[in-house]
Amino acid sequence: MNYGRLGSPESIPSVTDIPFRSERRALGDDAHRNRRRRRLFLVGLFCALFLVAGGAAAAFLAGWGGGREGTSVPTTIHSPSKAVSRACGMTRFPSLCVSSLLNFPGAVDAGEKDLVHLSVSMTLQRVSRAFYGASAIANVHMDTRLRTAYEDCIELLDDSIDHLSRSLAAVTPGRKGGGATNADVLTWLSAALTNHDTCTEGLSGATGGYVKDQMVAHLRDLSELVSNCLAIFSITSKNKEFAGVPIQNRRRRLMSSGSEAGGGPFPVWMNRRDRRLLQVPAGTIPADIVVSKDGNGTFTTIEEAVKAAPEYSSRRFIIYIRAGRYDENIKVGRKKTNLMFVGDGKGKTIIAGARSVFDNFTTFHTATFATTGAGFIARDITFQNWAGPGKHQAVALRVGADHAVVYRCNVIGYQDTLYVHSQRQFFRECDIYGTVDFIFGNAAVVLQNCSIYSRKPMDLQKNTITAQNRKDPNQNTGISIHASRILAAADLLNCTKGDYPTFLGRPWKLYSRTVYMMSYIGDHIHPAGWLEWNATFALDTLYYGEYMNYGPGAAVGKRVTWPGFRVITVPEEASKFTVAQFIYGSSWLPSTGVAFLAGLST
Repeated sequence: MNYGRLGSPESIPSVTDIPFRSERRALGDDAHRNRRRRRLFLVGLFCALFLVAGGAAAAFLAGWGGGREGTSVPTTIHSPSKAVSRACGMTRFPSLCVSSLLNFPGAVDAGEKDLVHLSVSMTLQRVSRAFYGASAIANVHMDTRLRTAYEDCIELLDDSIDHLSRSLAAVTPGRKGGGATNADVLTWLSAALTNHDTCTEGLSGATGGYVKDQMVAHLRDLSELVSNCLAIFSITSKNKEFAGVPIQNRRRRLMSSGSEAGGGPFPVWMNRRDRRLLQVPAGTIPADIVVSKDGNGTFTTIEEAVKAAPEYSSRRFIIYIRAGRYDENIKVGRKKTNLMFVGDGKGKTIIAGARSVFDNFTTFHTATFATTGAGFIARDITFQNWAGPGKHQAVALRVGADHAVVYRCNVIGYQDTLYVHSQRQFFRECDIYGTVDFIFGNAAVVLQNCSIYSRKPMDLQKNTITAQNRKDPNQNTGISIHASRILAAADLLNCTKGDYPTFLGRPWKLYSRTVYMMSYIGDHIHPAGWLEWNATFALDTLYYGEYMNYGPGAAVGKRVTWPGFRVITVPEEASKFTVAQFIYGSSWLPSTGVAFLAGLST
């Protein structure tokens, strides 16, 4: 959220007390921005006209528009079939589900398995219409805060169209869907729902007016429609008779300490080049682009390197960033796939920025480094946001890329340091520093063998390590912290114990889900362990678990007694949050070359 996670209420000024100023200057000059707005406007206008024309043609062909010129005939009102009634009855928004499907071509006569692809198709159409309608107002005047929120929404809607398109390809009978699995479709639908949530939250912090009213109108019901898709798919795909999603029987080869037919610690099907990527020293890595501040590389800035990288790369494309401090805000878009960023080590290669909500950015846009390109890997880099605790939300690293890996990196900030926004992610041997909600978002993410440091916050604030925002019970998301270390940073250690209580997490959204497993927990953690968000909100719908942790802060005798909190005692339950089961990492992590623990232990 943009203003809902500012820390303890007694310590934070109201929203109206926070001054705003221009937030877009770092993104380019006015001429570039105006050209982009004109392109959006023209694209939106063309596509809106296309949709209107297409809708009119469809209405004519379906007999909705009457047979005589000048005659208006109301849309046919159908009664829901048993299949529609049954499927919609399992969603969170059944009335909207029925009304949205009734007049969608084919839904009345569809069987239960067909309603999956029909619901996704209908939702994709609605999201596309919202994107094109929103694009058409790009040239309307907006203040800087609203402009930032608007551009977030355009990006997020565009990403959602991609997620829904891929889901539709997977669930449509007779289409191969690129070998997608049930887990893939759940991930994409979950991400689309998270995108809309992020968009609306950004708008909620902006001032009202024509643009905001238009955006609210375009976004109406989208979140609920995606939720209904997710519910119908989740329930129907568990039916053995469902054949809409081609399930690929993948061999889940685990990386082990032994060799596999001469492949060393890596699977034999991993090509030799990829196998070497995480074995060789950074200075000798076979990079495609070298970034060096001294001019002895391909480029002097990371931004130039990202622009030069290919789109939709099917192979690993390596950008080596030599030691130095790079004061840049970097965005790796969805089309930049399979990029790998390699630095010279923690504290040596530093990417730093200072954007914050205090300076009129949305939380989403404060990120020093943001990535949504699938197959993203970062190794041996420090990501930092140095805005400081007084400027509240200030993200150092935002990841919304599927199959993302962050390995041996520092992520340093205060509030909202690490934004694990969406899709499947894995962090290994990273050091993460922050104060309030400093690991937050709605990805399916495992942090393994990481050191998580709580820093000294502002006076009267409480530290909360996680703020997980799972909004829907059918989303496959959550934060799993496994075999890691929960520690106090040096500045917090120097404070009087108890002055700044630190908690394992608090529920940002209704179905918040976080677990700590087999990790060391320091004595800076409050005995209650977890903190309420707002009175009794989400206490009976969240899932917070602890399994076999150790250390002075790991005792569970005085933990909260919320209905949703549980001390996990059964290994089978804990195993659901491991790499192999929670992010299906055994099927994709080996190809990255990053070592990982697939189960609870070796």
